[in-house]
Amino acid sequence: MVTADTQAALAALTATYTSTLSFYLNAQRVSLEVPDPTITLLEYIRSTGLTGTKLGCAEGGCGACTVLVQSWEDGKVVSKSVNACIAPLISVDGKHVVTVEGIGNSTAPHPVQERIAIMHGSQCGFCTPGIVMSLYALLQQNPEPTEAEVEECWDGNLCRCTGYRPILDAGKTFATGCGRAGGCCRDKKKADANGIGNGSGDSTPVKNDKVDGNGLLDGEVDFTSKPKKAPATSPSPSDKTNCCRTTPSNPKQPPPSTPAFALYEPSKDLAFPAKLMNFTPSALAFGTPTRRWLRPTSLDELLKIKAICPSAKVVGGSSEVQIEAKFKGVNFAVSVYTGDISELRTAEFAEEGLVVGANITLSSLEGVLDEACEHFGEKGSAPYRALLKTLRGFAGRQIRNVATPAGNIATASPISDLNPVLMATGSKLVMESVNGGTSECYIRDFFKGYRSTALEPEAVITKLVIPASKEREWVQSYKQAKRKDDDIAIVNAGMRVRLGGGNVVEEIDLCYGGMAPTTVAAKKTMAFLKGKVWGEKDVLEGAMKSLEEDFNLPFGVPGGMPIYRKSLAFSFFFKFWSEVTTAMTGTAVEDDDLPHAEITRNISAGWRDEETPNDGNNAIVGKPLPHVAALKQVTGEAQYIDDLPRFSNELYGCLVLSTKAHAKVVRVDTDAALDMPGVAGYVDHTDLPSPEANWWGAPRCDEVFFAVDEVFCAGQPIGFILADTKAHAQAAARAVVVEYEELPAIFTMEEAIAQDSFFPHYRFIKRDGDDMDGAFAKADHVFEGVARMGGQEHFYLETNAAMAVWKPEDGEMDVYSSTQNPTETQTYAAKVTGVPANRVVCKVKRMGGGFGGKETRSVQLSSICAIAAKKMKRPVRCMLDRDEDMATSGQRHPFLSKWKVGVNNDGKLVALDADVFCNGGWTQDLSGAIVERALSHIDNVYYIPHVNVRGRVCKTNIHSNTAFRGFGGPQGMFICESYMSEIADQLNMSVDRLREINFYKEGQKTHFNQVLEDFHVPQIYEQIKVEADYDERRKAVDEFNKTHRWRKRGLALIPTKFGISFTALFLNQAGALVHIYHDGSILLAHGGTEMGQGLHTKMCMVAAEELGVPLENVHISETATNTVANTSSTAASASSDLNGMAIKNACDQINERLKPYREKLGPDATMKQLATAAYFDRVNLSANGFYKTPTVGYEWGNENSKPMFFYFTQGAAIAEVEIDTLTGDWKCERADVKMDIGRTINQAIDYGQIEGAFVQGMGLFTMEESLWLRHNGNLFTKGPGAYKIPGFRDVPVSFNLSMLKGVPWKNLRTIQRSKGVGEPPLFMGSAVFFAMRDAIKSARKDAGNTGLLALYSPATPERIRLACTDEITERAHVNAKEKEHNWFIQP
Repeated sequence: MVTADTQAALAALTATYTSTLSFYLNAQRVSLEVPDPTITLLEYIRSTGLTGTKLGCAEGGCGACTVLVQSWEDGKVVSKSVNACIAPLISVDGKHVVTVEGIGNSTAPHPVQERIAIMHGSQCGFCTPGIVMSLYALLQQNPEPTEAEVEECWDGNLCRCTGYRPILDAGKTFATGCGRAGGCCRDKKKADANGIGNGSGDSTPVKNDKVDGNGLLDGEVDFTSKPKKAPATSPSPSDKTNCCRTTPSNPKQPPPSTPAFALYEPSKDLAFPAKLMNFTPSALAFGTPTRRWLRPTSLDELLKIKAICPSAKVVGGSSEVQIEAKFKGVNFAVSVYTGDISELRTAEFAEEGLVVGANITLSSLEGVLDEACEHFGEKGSAPYRALLKTLRGFAGRQIRNVATPAGNIATASPISDLNPVLMATGSKLVMESVNGGTSECYIRDFFKGYRSTALEPEAVITKLVIPASKEREWVQSYKQAKRKDDDIAIVNAGMRVRLGGGNVVEEIDLCYGGMAPTTVAAKKTMAFLKGKVWGEKDVLEGAMKSLEEDFNLPFGVPGGMPIYRKSLAFSFFFKFWSEVTTAMTGTAVEDDDLPHAEITRNISAGWRDEETPNDGNNAIVGKPLPHVAALKQVTGEAQYIDDLPRFSNELYGCLVLSTKAHAKVVRVDTDAALDMPGVAGYVDHTDLPSPEANWWGAPRCDEVFFAVDEVFCAGQPIGFILADTKAHAQAAARAVVVEYEELPAIFTMEEAIAQDSFFPHYRFIKRDGDDMDGAFAKADHVFEGVARMGGQEHFYLETNAAMAVWKPEDGEMDVYSSTQNPTETQTYAAKVTGVPANRVVCKVKRMGGGFGGKETRSVQLSSICAIAAKKMKRPVRCMLDRDEDMATSGQRHPFLSKWKVGVNNDGKLVALDADVFCNGGWTQDLSGAIVERALSHIDNVYYIPHVNVRGRVCKTNIHSNTAFRGFGGPQGMFICESYMSEIADQLNMSVDRLREINFYKEGQKTHFNQVLEDFHVPQIYEQIKVEADYDERRKAVDEFNKTHRWRKRGLALIPTKFGISFTALFLNQAGALVHIYHDGSILLAHGGTEMGQGLHTKMCMVAAEELGVPLENVHISETATNTVANTSSTAASASSDLNGMAIKNACDQINERLKPYREKLGPDATMKQLATAAYFDRVNLSANGFYKTPTVGYEWGNENSKPMFFYFTQGAAIAEVEIDTLTGDWKCERADVKMDIGRTINQAIDYGQIEGAFVQGMGLFTMEESLWLRHNGNLFTKGPGAYKIPGFRDVPVSFNLSMLKGVPWKNLRTIQRSKGVGEPPLFMGSAVFFAMRDAIKSARKDAGNTGLLALYSPATPERIRLACTDEITERAHVNAKEKEHNWFIQP
């Protein structure tokens, strides 16, 4: 709290400061006389109606909010991508802010927007504007980037849909390093028909304003032709035969084609406002008595402010401050923005080394460090090289563009990336204050405790001095995180050693982050090493023993992972020891088997087989057409729930959530909250029409919208605060007081099994399973094991969002929701408002991703908004923040299976007995159906004569888990491939051979008694082995592993079959409505929702094909319950099948009515002519189509029931990985996927689904780990800071896709003979996991560990490292004391 005297003194000091904030937004001047001190740049931008910039996480971790910020510095324009969600509004004074709307629109897109759109780089589209702006920002700073710079520009962006490959391909069309010097060959206009160029080998064409013979407008580039035959001599860089896009990553395959797109001309980009070139910053002061912003423009002004108000929060990049304010509710009464003080952004080379202003941005520091390396030369630049390595793995580009060394140091984070290196190099800080003058402090003396430093309250850090290295001095930095890019460290380190004569250690610094409450030096080890001879074995052994004393972590250490963290500390030192020893002894640095060699990535590439399985008879279906909304998505025009225009009387809601895992609710006090500014009301269970109306759930109605007397998980809704703004609602929600009486809680499946905590749902499947004992007795071997895999957060970029609009007549209400299930949304909105369903209309334009997470869980928020809208008689809107969404909405189910398998000596499987458990959370939701699908997929593609598998749903006190892409199928198949791998190891047989021996054959029955038709897995398996050189690569991997101890490679080939249909029979139906207007345009409605999977695109293609019209004639406005009623949720990979057939049914009706007019008017008649003629003859031009899936109808327990699935989508994937056995770091070097998806409706969309599913599956099985805090039962991983999905540079370096062709699909009776593709490829990502397992086995063999490897999912770096057992992991072992538990819970 700032005292009145301090406020008065500040007012006097800042009396001459201006309160007007001025900047340019998309080249338009903005002048704010009284800016709101509480809002971010993103909140301001969106308040102006520019809604293209999205809120994805509010912590600068996903990039959805990326904008370009330009400033005039040192006589030039400096362009930077910035996270608008954490940027304070004051930071853009005097700058030019550019949003996605400012660079183009859907009719005139910028080349960045156009290329991402037509190269299929946008699916749900929610992340797309941020991705567009990151690339645009790069091009503004460097119009001719390298491919590496293109990949790097997106290290702060996330996409959950695409798998990144098409975005990377689009971005690299702007790169100079893509096959020709000076720019992309596609950025040159075609030469004329005679091939006349400019004589230089460049392909710049003659100017031509007309359409050329290829149908291209002037300025468009044709790249659809096949490459020319390579000349006898080496091609020039500009020759298209040398283009990156005609060089497939799989050399056996033909080159890909690429669509035409417009020339990129940087001179046509949005110009920097000329008036800003003369802008001189003035000191700024504005705000309210409770929140005030100051922006000094000189160091003197800053020091005076701090002298008067020592508690004033100094803000550089705001990357930490905004998170504290947003998620911790910290109110900084006075904040001082220092980004425009030029004295704090200097850099100079001094005698002792590099001296930089403490407020230089980290991206600018990168450039300075590059210069320092050149200035100080090889001998003196060791610290700067180490810092460069650190910075290039520090956060994302948007954060580095604003974050500063002073901010990173002063926050005193124990896992700061900079501090260990700065401490090790003997760097020091220069601090200044009015009263204390100038002082210096070495980094090693700066940290006093957790988040506590030696910086006096009135002082500021002004400079950072980084000394140059001396002769025979080595410096290195290390970091290990869950993900390479934009991730916080688990452990990091900075190490420095200087050796004297005889290699005696004269100086040594070993500094670590992540091993203590502060950055800490390994003092005992340093003391031991000083004076010792570097390189001697006994010295290494002594140092390792000393490290054990330095880092004796307890089992329950905060932050968890005690064994892994110790292993990393030891391994980092071992790497440093190796590197220095290698350098001083002259061992060839090229020897890549040295312990210090680190895993690096090449520029990624990919290939798609563009030959389709289709017969070519269709005009539209089968073509790789872009998503129908792609141009709207890349330009920010596509609207999502929170983009809908505000109503004048609208209220914003914020949930009051339980903070306890299981407790009685003693008291809820809302008095203080209701007295807060802007608050209009509060809603809880007492506002429903009856107690029964509070209950919801599918299929069991066992969950309440609002808690009544008791809470069963942290994150369960208790109430709903309503206010005029989101900020007011959130502040009031924090002010609601809830008193609890805690009760015992169950979190894990193991705890639930031990306490017999299950839901009543129980299923089993038997095939000749009555005499399992006899079957096992006949088997040559019987093996038992346990398979376990964790859950997965959906991480759709658009969180759950809804708006309920109350109407004054008849209890009517419109509900706009980001949902996959409009009908259930309608049903429960009607229930909670006490009206029939015909009074409620649910509308869904599109979702920013769903993946199953919005199949049922979206109903909770939309219904609560409906309750509030009815009570307040006003529109109510709510979009959950990322942490709220993750805490409340559930995720993929963790699974545990105890299996027993009988197998003969020849590898033939005999019998499978398994108990399968999933963690359902506190209510059932869809858990029963999910465990059923796991049971039906536990065979994967293998015939097992005797089967008895049983499934139970564990009841625990975590959020209710729910549907997620695959719906239990991936878990069942993972169990299968786990037991196959372990059996193969114990038989000493190749797992590939074991798989081949046990493949199903066409016509055999599954364990649930379904005959397999069109079974192509063996064919796919053999084809992909040949196409991807599997056998040769297997030999190469084995040879690599023979010669490498510290890095290992692994290879795996994983097949799949995935059943397509809802297992609940009644859901296998769909409706459609087709209207033809007499201008020939067609309005299409169907029951499916668009979440990025391209469903609307496919359905428009089906309608256009059936009606014989161009695609642009067909339009889908939205999905709504008043156009198509009683819809099934968009799920189960069945939506194209169901809705496509319903559309065909409607089109067939209309075609029959139009048949006489086609005969009369001839085959060339347009739809306008046909419709007009029919209209005047009073012919109905509307049709309601319907379809239900035939033949299916499985009945549990009835061996003679109908089939469970309509058909199976099949495929196989090969993954090759490389792991670092000392750290658990890894990369996927290559992935090849081949899918049988029938005759594709849209090849590009289907490939996009395959790529996106594979990468999402790779995340599931490798890096995505959900963790709960043991001490309070709350979810820890509830944002991109702690929960890591794959990023741009996690995708396979070489990623190749193909489709099965040349088979008849004689039993496939779907729309156009296509197959569902949304879910089946996800399990293909497990090939990366099993390749890791292959690599780990080699490491264990080298270490003499012959024990069976039981690897649980996800295979995080921690699991990889600890599975690679060696002397270091033995040293690092930590025993749990009595009643001591790990810091985290893995449910």
